[in-house]
Amino acid sequence: MNYQERITIEAGKRGGRPCIRGLRITVYDVLEQMAAGLSPKELLEDFPELQEDDINACLAFAADREHRLAGIAV
Repeated sequence: MNYQERITIEAGKRGGRPCIRGLRITVYDVLEQMAAGLSPKELLEDFPELQEDDINACLAFAADREHRLAGIAV
């Protein structure tokens, strides 16, 4: 998954946090909802502007960030 095509960072949007395709939905918003138990299907119902690939991009972004924080090359 090439998350760079879906995850955007804009200084003036949501405090520069990573967002999905320029929307005001952050990667954190998606991950927080999933951690709270929402399934991808429920997430797509709650946020109709999202696509399944957006959820996958959030997961890939989080995995990549975790590797970078741990100092593991990807």
